[in-house]
Amino acid sequence: MAQSLFINPTPTLCFKGQSKNHGNVLFNANKPNPWKSSLAKSTSPRALETEIPTHWYNIIADLPIKPPPPLHPKTFAPLQPQDLSHLFPDELIKQEASDERFIVIPDEVVDIYRLWRPTPLIRAKRLEKLLDTPARIYYKYEGVSPAGSHKPNTAVPQVWYNAQQGVKNVVWQVRASYDQKPYRKLMMQTWGAKVHPSPSNLTESGRKILEMDPLSPGSLGIAISEAVEMAALNEDTKYCLGSVLNHVLLHQTVIGEECIKQMEDLGETPDVIIGCTGGGSNFAGLCFPFIREKLKGKMNPLIRAVEPTACPSLTKGGLRYHGMAPLLSHIYELGFMEAIAIPQTECFRGAIQFARSEGLIPAPEPTHAIAAAIREALHCKESGESKVILMAMCGHDN
Repeated sequence: MAQSLFINPTPTLCFKGQSKNHGNVLFNANKPNPWKSSLAKSTSPRALETEIPTHWYNIIADLPIKPPPPLHPKTFAPLQPQDLSHLFPDELIKQEASDERFIVIPDEVVDIYRLWRPTPLIRAKRLEKLLDTPARIYYKYEGVSPAGSHKPNTAVPQVWYNAQQGVKNVVWQVRASYDQKPYRKLMMQTWGAKVHPSPSNLTESGRKILEMDPLSPGSLGIAISEAVEMAALNEDTKYCLGSVLNHVLLHQTVIGEECIKQMEDLGETPDVIIGCTGGGSNFAGLCFPFIREKLKGKMNPLIRAVEPTACPSLTKGGLRYHGMAPLLSHIYELGFMEAIAIPQTECFRGAIQFARSEGLIPAPEPTHAIAAAIREALHCKESGESKVILMAMCGHDN
């Protein structure tokens, strides 16, 4: 690993009553976050305080077969950078098409990351006890961010790159979310955003929808159409997306880079890595750095994506696109991961078990990963295997 991946050489990370020096690997040794424990693994379910990466990891550099280029929706020719210039700032366009292995995180972005990163890696000892399993279950918890999920890992750099070009951003939501989740809207407004329910009367596409159905609850597709229209027609506006695109998955790899170090500090290597997949950004953020280590022969974890049976993508048709990240679909086709689908009722049962044992109420999305982790842990109970299960916990439901 390049020496410049983490800030500040040769710090000392302290267990309770002992110390550990990490030599010439570069870390961030700033003042520890007071919300996170640094106790020894024998006394605490939490992993050690780790370091904030200084680079994002681009898995495309290490793939034996590169993903096919995205196609222009009108000409079906490969997209060129100029085709995206009305939607995204220049640096994000470069990241979207980059094949560089590591991309530097701007210092200003790292400084904001420090508000909540590094995020804790927690051993779910109470869930293990509830399941009576010999497996050791860990979850990388992204719910400590100001927004309560992994999304700021990419929102912050997207805003920063846009700001460098003098861009103003507009936030869009599906009308059903706007009406049913007022506190989400209030949170964004508190941070200075203008939030418009979609479909709206502010765009041609929104007006057409409302003409056909004045009571339309909207959809993600409609909201995207309105946002893209605004970005295309206004020089001071660009489009921001929270999942699917390459640069979004790239930004999320801070999760996996931290987690590799945390697992090393505990002397653990995951046997199974599990994450939910909707668009794929949280799953990719945790798993891509581990896939790199797997390709190097340093470890050999089974990497499992979990999606709902009600709206499957990976498990029904391979590369069929239903909002899944194309890069993740490509990696699935290459055989570097597997995918399963789980019914919603099983996911909710797992969420209740998790909440009543671990104390955290998960967001709906990671309940799929929880259900799959419980399945794996119960299999270990039957087989007697003491596997290390690592789970992506992308946020809470508060």
